[in-house]
Amino acid sequence: MNFTISDEQRELIDAVTAFLDKHSPESEVRRLMHEGGAADPGVWSLLAGQLGLAGLIVPEEYGGGGFGFLDFALVAERVGAALLVGPLLSTVGAATAVTLSTDAELKSAYLPGLASGDRVGTLALAEESGNWDVTAVETTATTGADGQLRVTGVKMYVADGQHADVYLVSARSVTGTVGLYLVDAGIPEVRTAALSTLDLTRPQARVEFTGAPARPLVEEEGAAALIERVMATAVVLLAAEQVGGAQKCLDMAVDYAKIRVQFGRPIGSFQAIKHKCADMLLDVESARSAAYYAASVLDDDSDSPLIAAALAKAHCSAAYTRVAGENIQIHGGIGFTWEHPAHLYFKRAKTSEILFGDPAWQRERLAQLVGI
Repeated sequence: MNFTISDEQRELIDAVTAFLDKHSPESEVRRLMHEGGAADPGVWSLLAGQLGLAGLIVPEEYGGGGFGFLDFALVAERVGAALLVGPLLSTVGAATAVTLSTDAELKSAYLPGLASGDRVGTLALAEESGNWDVTAVETTATTGADGQLRVTGVKMYVADGQHADVYLVSARSVTGTVGLYLVDAGIPEVRTAALSTLDLTRPQARVEFTGAPARPLVEEEGAAALIERVMATAVVLLAAEQVGGAQKCLDMAVDYAKIRVQFGRPIGSFQAIKHKCADMLLDVESARSAAYYAASVLDDDSDSPLIAAALAKAHCSAAYTRVAGENIQIHGGIGFTWEHPAHLYFKRAKTSEILFGDPAWQRERLAQLVGI
């Protein structure tokens, strides 16, 4: 499979990189994370409206760009490198789920707002136990006395949950089938509480649904396939973001190894540091290949999207954490200080590693998918 970047993709990358360099420098990242992790309204408006990133993979008929998952993976890389504080991946994940809906009215009502960034969406998939497995879903979707479908349960680790306008919630119907349901925020039946997290650049929330009015994305017979596809999409987009963060850590480590002098020589000239940098490069490039391949599979179904997604998430998670850790080691004492950005990437790497299932969980899932 050829992952050569086209001229159009290069222009997209350059535009996004220039935007993030201007609007998401380290100083801005630190300011926003100390203020609770909400996006800067002006920057979010420009990112979603002017650049159209929130709707990049939404069909054009609903106000989106009609691009592919590989195109967005390239964007996610740059977002990960910049540690953007904003609900971009959450909203894109939610918009992708709605795009897969068979309810034309629901798509017309919600996709334009998600694509424009006027509505922030997020996926609410993990149970209160912390389990991401579809088979572990305890949240229920039942029909009330008024005939309205209602969702009841608690979801944990909901990325940008306290800032969302729309939740895509996994829930079990009375027949036992697990599907996805759309629930609006800002109603009495939905309560959110911010969680204390390691990574302050990506807020997470506990969201409790107490008979919240909901709409199913598809009929029950297609619900299981839909939620599997949505989960695969979410982990692939996150894997691409992890690649960007890992690349940034590698760049920082190499730059520092060139200028830090010890015993009269740049530390990059020592074999131990060379080996560390070489191993980091291997991690980054192999992770990039895994993420690009998984995104391409989502675009053309040339292989199993579920297998490709599990492989990408497992490998990219482990690679990002290793590279972020080695970056701190190469920087030495300065790398452990609050003033240096290395810890920001390490914290993002650790939380991203767990989000949507850690590497061990993904490898177990991969084994099940291939029949081992």
